[in-house]
Amino acid sequence: MRRKTQTKDKIIIAVVLACFSATYFCSWKDDVLRKFVYPLQYDYMVRQYSYEDGVSPALVAAVILVESKFNEDAFSHRGASGLMQIMPETGEWIAGEMGIENFTPDQLTNVQTNIKMGTWYLAYLLHEYDGNKVLALAAYNAGRGHVDSWMEEYGWEKNFSEIEKIPFTETREYVKIVLLNEQQYKHLYKF
Repeated sequence: MRRKTQTKDKIIIAVVLACFSATYFCSWKDDVLRKFVYPLQYDYMVRQYSYEDGVSPALVAAVILVESKFNEDAFSHRGASGLMQIMPETGEWIAGEMGIENFTPDQLTNVQTNIKMGTWYLAYLLHEYDGNKVLALAAYNAGRGHVDSWMEEYGWEKNFSEIEKIPFTETREYVKIVLLNEQQYKHLYKF
């Protein structure tokens, strides 16, 4: 009888310890995720330009995370630069549309300029594709020309949502991960 009581006590202690450990882990896991997996550097600028352009700050943060991992010195082998990895030609076009005078591609390495222009461009693409995040993100990654040609070639409408049908593997994976990251940013930062 005594052995059954000892075993029962051990089980109760193990359950209590497991519950305590789970509660303790849950209390700090979001902090760990914010610090190491889903950082939000330049929080003020991300929020400010997102609100000005009517874009979810979680989406902007998700794009930055995938594009540069918040590395302001990021450069791609194709020539894109800055946090939001803007190509020089795209930067020149954005600057013209935004009315930024005397723009030079070197300005894309400035954090504030890069976030401001990248967020504006993301808002532009969302507007261009009637709020469709899949098409807007595909255009951000592969270019508007590719997305427009896919829409024409495959008969996609502006309500297109079948990510798996995006012809470029890189773009398909990009869209998936940005959308996943957006959900995490919404949860972790209460956007």
